Amino acid sequence: MLATILVIIIVVSGVLILIFSQQNKDKKNSWIQFFAKGKDAGFSFQEIELLRRLAIKSALPDPTALFWSQNQLEMCIRNMVRTARLSGGGGDQSTQDFLSKLYDYRKKIEMEKPKIKTGITNSRQIEEGQHIRILVNGQGVFPSRIVKNIGQYLTVARPTTPKLPASFSWTGLKLSVYFWRDDDAGYVFDSDVQDEVFSKGTASLKISHGENLIRTQKRRSIRLKTHKPAFLYILDSNQASHNVEMSPGLKCFVEDISDCGCAVLVGGKGAASLRIKVQFILNNRPVCISGTVRSLDYNEEDNKSLLHTEADPMPLETRNHILGEVFGMLPEEDDELPFRVLDEEASNKSDGELVGVADEEVPVASAVSDDAL
Repeated sequence: MLATILVIIIVVSGVLILIFSQQNKDKKNSWIQFFAKGKDAGFSFQEIELLRRLAIKSALPDPTALFWSQNQLEMCIRNMVRTARLSGGGGDQSTQDFLSKLYDYRKKIEMEKPKIKTGITNSRQIEEGQHIRILVNGQGVFPSRIVKNIGQYLTVARPTTPKLPASFSWTGLKLSVYFWRDDDAGYVFDSDVQDEVFSKGTASLKISHGENLIRTQKRRSIRLKTHKPAFLYILDSNQASHNVEMSPGLKCFVEDISDCGCAVLVGGKGAASLRIKVQFILNNRPVCISGTVRSLDYNEEDNKSLLHTEADPMPLETRNHILGEVFGMLPEEDDELPFRVLDEEASNKSDGELVGVADEEVPVASAVSDDAL
């Protein structure tokens, strides 16, 4: 009887040893695979070791999922941001370098999604309401929008501009149509005007579909739609300016942000190639984006311009802070400060604080000469 019990104990012990050995072997192989995938993703050995610790801290059931799963990667980034904040070491160069790589990898996952990689293939897929620009040789470039899109033709709003007489005839003109599709890329196609019509109560042009839709300027960044009160400053040189301004600026609103630029809504009529700096609060911290206005949408009825601004190279910490907001990695804090609060802060004139301006809206045109615009 005792011999039988000993045999059973030996057999069970052997089975447990085999199981634990296999688990350790599988675990070892899993980490070898983890390091191999990390190397393929462009991380250094030291960075992969940090990622391994983050994966363990985040209790990921499959650590290698960090390199292909958006959710798993975000969980690790949040843990890193939270740890850096609690330890007070978020501002050191090595942390910012590593965080920048993580955000770049996160952006790569987003940019490789099918909807961004594929885009659209013909003008029949353009959504109604899409803003476009129409180029007419010898006349200029005019803003418009898609009013109606059916299989036989497109209907676009007839451009209204003082550059052309009211009697100007569009019928028969050859056009080049440009537009930017949100979260995708820029497109261009050639068309011709078939007729001038009224469509949905709007003076419009009936134009032909483009048989060759060319996809250009693929988006290099992920943009976050927002509506943040901000201040705009006109730069008088091509030099980037990242210092927080202590003097009043022009009231504006940031309508979207990314690590490559922003869209800014201002009063008055702006102009392309204008050098500007935008300053706003992001997660209870002042952020400055300086850059060049590459294009704009002017609403004549409201007398407002949406300035599409390409940012100058940013300090790494600023870029990481913006990407943290874009990807939702930052803790939720109330940074939607109204202008009246910013105006109150102006009276304090404390170092490092944003400075407000008067309550009335100030058009861009009042800050620079007509020649500059």
